[in-house]
Amino acid sequence: MAGVMRLILLFISFYSIFHPALSRKSSSNITWWCSKTPHPEPCVYYMRRSRQHFAPNHTSEFRQMVVQLAMERALNAKKHALQFRSSCETEHRKAAWSDCLKLYDNTVLQLNRTLQGIGANKSCTDFDAQTWLSAALTNIQTCGSGSMDLNVSDFINPIIMSNNLTQLLSNSLAINGVFVKQENTSYTGWFPSWLTRQERKLLQSSSLTFKAKANLVVAKDGSGNYKTIQAAINAAAKRKGTARFIIYVKKGVYNENIEVGLNNNNIMLIGDGMKYTIITSSRSVKGGYTTYSSATAGIDGPGFIAWEITFRNGAGPSKGQAVALRSASDLSVFYRCAIQGYQDTLMVHSQRQFYRECYIYGTIDFIFGNAAVVFQNSLIYVRRPLKGQANVITAQGRNDPYQNTAITIHNSKILAASDLKPVVKAFKTYLGRPWQQYSRTVIVKTYLDSLVSPLGWSPWALNSKFALDTLYYGEYKNSGPGSSTRSRVKWKGFHVITSSATASRFTVGSLIAGRSWLPATGVPFTSGL
Repeated sequence: MAGVMRLILLFISFYSIFHPALSRKSSSNITWWCSKTPHPEPCVYYMRRSRQHFAPNHTSEFRQMVVQLAMERALNAKKHALQFRSSCETEHRKAAWSDCLKLYDNTVLQLNRTLQGIGANKSCTDFDAQTWLSAALTNIQTCGSGSMDLNVSDFINPIIMSNNLTQLLSNSLAINGVFVKQENTSYTGWFPSWLTRQERKLLQSSSLTFKAKANLVVAKDGSGNYKTIQAAINAAAKRKGTARFIIYVKKGVYNENIEVGLNNNNIMLIGDGMKYTIITSSRSVKGGYTTYSSATAGIDGPGFIAWEITFRNGAGPSKGQAVALRSASDLSVFYRCAIQGYQDTLMVHSQRQFYRECYIYGTIDFIFGNAAVVFQNSLIYVRRPLKGQANVITAQGRNDPYQNTAITIHNSKILAASDLKPVVKAFKTYLGRPWQQYSRTVIVKTYLDSLVSPLGWSPWALNSKFALDTLYYGEYKNSGPGSSTRSRVKWKGFHVITSSATASRFTVGSLIAGRSWLPATGVPFTSGL
């Protein structure tokens, strides 16, 4: 309880101290401002050495300075990381280092978006900024995780630890979080600025229209513009502008790994149905890849849409972590897609994501990451794991109390897959476990079949007490034989939610501000409970 109370007092302290109305010129010195952040020492140290060193007069001015400071350190960290190229003496070192370089690029991009958005001509919401700052911090965490996958932490840690970047990003999140509290994030039906009126009409039409309007066609038999999906994605990256670009992928099994890059915005992949258009590969951690780079499909460009496609990792249960789909695409949608794997099937890495009428298969931590993500009207199938293993559906990765991230499973079904059904009593299945300290997952109005353990949730490891007080796991009005909460875990972080107002915080309308962007995608969704 003491830990929870300290966290509550920290939130109250930030809100009262940084509320713009309370900012006073008499208090406008760097030491005073930095003393109110979670990490005052690096704030003062780097602020005094920054090119923009001056005393702010207002919270909004201080916010700009702190984000700018994080940007300077991110650029320095990337420069520092580049110097390690010559030390990549093994394939494992090279794989982890390559991930980190890419992730630092992404962090710089997110900080740039934030600085532009909160600047004098404010072009984003404070909620947007919190999303981008959350992603920036998650990237650094992922860099470290990849080094642990391949046992090269001693090589990668000097890159991460040399710049205090995680602490400065945490400060930025805390300060921007004050503005988020004052902002109404339950938006109405607004269309993103990148959509023209014609595109809005197109995105509200059927899949047949998408196929007819496709900019490029991919077909294995040579009847399209390209035979591989990546070739079409690369062609799209060379186009001028960022208007919606539709790639129709005809039926077939495409054995390839695909990447949609950071600046390849508003790509749409539409297939012939999840049974017919399949993208598959078999990379895995035991095969020499990091979890991050094992993905069959890696999506970074914002505004991505996938429609009626299967993403599969065929490495199998014995190969450990093997990702089918990794998404860090802000405002992304996956509609009527199947995501198939075993351990770590779906990496909802960061930013705002929505999955509707999808089929997700796996065993251990198979929906994991630190996005703000809602799964709605979807089927979650738990597969048979290896002997001695237990199934865990989610492993949410929130590692800072100010990150606006969570996993919500809403109006869906959690079921045993065909291979688990005959032996379902031989394996325990849990709804989730805490990958990071502030892990947050909520199950809402979902059918839980009898495979779900009466305890509901699992600690990170046997007898571990890690994060049990600081996580937030909730269940609200679920049904089915596995939904009873009578025997659930007794952790301070677990909640049987009885308030509709509390449950509503984790809906499409609130968690991912879906009413502001989902109408433009043409995908059906429920905004509230």
